[in-house]
Amino acid sequence: MVSINPLDVFLWTFRRNEKDTINLYNTLSPVMQLATGGSMLNFGYWSPKHSDPISAQENLCMAFANIAELTSAKHVVDVGSGLSAPSHLWQQKFPDVFLYDVNINYSQLSYGKRPKIEFLNSSSTKLPFTNNSVDRVLALESAQHFKPLSDFISESKRILMTSGLLVMAIPVTLGNSSLKDLGMLKFTWSSEHYSLDDVKKIINSYGFLIETEQLIGNYVYEPLADYYVKNRAHLKKSILEKYPNYVENILYKSIIKMKNASEKRIIDYVLLKCVSETTQ
Repeated sequence: MVSINPLDVFLWTFRRNEKDTINLYNTLSPVMQLATGGSMLNFGYWSPKHSDPISAQENLCMAFANIAELTSAKHVVDVGSGLSAPSHLWQQKFPDVFLYDVNINYSQLSYGKRPKIEFLNSSSTKLPFTNNSVDRVLALESAQHFKPLSDFISESKRILMTSGLLVMAIPVTLGNSSLKDLGMLKFTWSSEHYSLDDVKKIINSYGFLIETEQLIGNYVYEPLADYYVKNRAHLKKSILEKYPNYVENILYKSIIKMKNASEKRIIDYVLLKCVSETTQ
């Protein structure tokens, strides 16, 4: 049984500095692995053909890869790479691509190495690459943790070649949504609560144009919640083998609140492809 101090979890979620994010993921990422049976840590892109967690997660990775035009990419930086499962998939699908997985969390980087994937223990706001040296910077469901986001965007601009792309998949709030609208998500959504408008303003302010913008929240939050509710008995049994009951209970309530917030257009999930204005 994993021992978790609720006060620690609250502080990690409330402060959300880099060390807190590392502690949170090291403690709770296995919950996602238990619930999905895999090593991907994203919410998934669900459809009738992708109706289980692993299939939905791989579908999100491939939809993201298509937007990022990985078929023509050579040097790709995946920032906030988690357990590197997306990079493993991309390396299989696009064997000519060389991937650099950047993660502040060293224990996640050590999860498993693969050919043509280099692992770099570094912050998203200080990327360890020379100017104009890569053709893609990717942030697949990780940029919501980058603080300040502007430093990541600035660093992406610096290291990208003039024809390069910055591609992000990020949970966002919409319109004039406030912390009050988020309800318990303001505590259990363990990341920054960036609004879509603010994300786009930051991107534009550093000389990028947004070439593609896809809002897919209704294919992310709602089917994920429906799957969890339908399969809760089985999933709960797996989670309770390693975690106390309150962890699963909070997870369940958070997922339901996430679905409600999506249906009310308080939150969404956006895919963004950004190109430097100098390439237009």
